[in-house]
Amino acid sequence: MAATPVVEPEVYEYVTLPPTQDELPYSDGVPMESERHFLQMQLLIDTLKTAWSDRDVYIGGNMFVYFSLQQVRNRDFRGPDFFVVLDVPRGERKSWVIWEEGKGPDVVIELLSESSAEEDRQHKMRIYQDWIRVPEYYWYDPFSAEVAGFKLSNRQYTPLSGDE
Repeated sequence: MAATPVVEPEVYEYVTLPPTQDELPYSDGVPMESERHFLQMQLLIDTLKTAWSDRDVYIGGNMFVYFSLQQVRNRDFRGPDFFVVLDVPRGERKSWVIWEEGKGPDVVIELLSESSAEEDRQHKMRIYQDWIRVPEYYWYDPFSAEVAGFKLSNRQYTPLSGDE
């Protein structure tokens, strides 16, 4: 894994380093892709929050996940459509800041759309594999029902078969 680059102090004079979720942007002002996209994300969130109401778990969606100071410096604010982090205290977050929380997501699901599909299949997949090391990554297209899943093994994603 590449070393996290050092951010020059003058870049963030107004924040302490590393910045906290209160100091980082938590909205890009971009609306959801479609009503179906939004409803699918909400279905995932609501279902798991209900099913796992007695577990220490964070279930979120459409929010930024911060994993490196280089990402902050480049203003590369991206986040999964849906993610789960196991064995963490419940509670509201503005964004998921790995250096504050001590861990990243355990599962990420991206909901594909015409405008995001290639980004989700390539760029985001590499981030989840190489930087965040998300153990399981899935994508799903709510219009075509295309689905794919991957499990992190030896630092590489390997495709899951249909029955897994």
